[in-house]
Amino acid sequence: MSRILLILLGLVTGPQPQPPMTGRDLLRAMHDRYAGRWYKTLTFTQRNTATHPDGTQEHSTWLEYAGLPGRLRIEFLPADSGQGLLFVNDSQYVFRGDTLVNATAFVHPLMVLGFDVYFDPVERTVSRLERLKFDLVGPVREDSWDGRPVYVVGARGAGDLRTRQFWVDKERLVFVRLLEPGQRDTTRLNDIRFNKYQPAGPAWVSAEVVFLVDGRPTWLEEYTEIKTDLPLPPALFDARAWKRTRH
Repeated sequence: MSRILLILLGLVTGPQPQPPMTGRDLLRAMHDRYAGRWYKTLTFTQRNTATHPDGTQEHSTWLEYAGLPGRLRIEFLPADSGQGLLFVNDSQYVFRGDTLVNATAFVHPLMVLGFDVYFDPVERTVSRLERLKFDLVGPVREDSWDGRPVYVVGARGAGDLRTRQFWVDKERLVFVRLLEPGQRDTTRLNDIRFNKYQPAGPAWVSAEVVFLVDGRPTWLEEYTEIKTDLPLPPALFDARAWKRTRH
């Protein structure tokens, strides 16, 4: 009799509601979707447009090489200037005239959310993003962006665009937007967008990245000559070998 009663009770009460998804849950879903399927290297030419407060623009071109997870090399053209950046092991290295002029600890949020999340253990991704002050424990909310449904992690509710947060395409599970207060002036709002995704095998590449401050475009990156899974020598990401390996 007690067994029948439990069955009837289950029919009356129905299934128990699932707890809301958290940022940690979403990061795990992103990792599991593409683990073992994401490209391991990425190379491209990056054409930059800097827009100054007076509306004038300045253009530049960079060459970029990514070894995933966690390694990014940027060479400023012309190559013989010896200028560029390395991001390796949560550190940033700055080069001028082929000389290392600065090295600082730096967790690159765009590398974490756009690429490393598909390689690193979920707890490592969580730890790095929590160091950057993202709330990964609160519930994820749903919204739309560029005509597509998205998940929003870190916002305190609908309409909150001031809290540090990131947006993920719901269907593709790829990063599309980051919002955070300005580093020097916290009353200002930085808005970074990964646009124009295109397929790369079973994975994706964003061919345009836009940076805005308080809604005003300040920096545009446009990627061409995009190639994935080309062999890249480890020395390319060794600060000691910068001059010897630059192109």
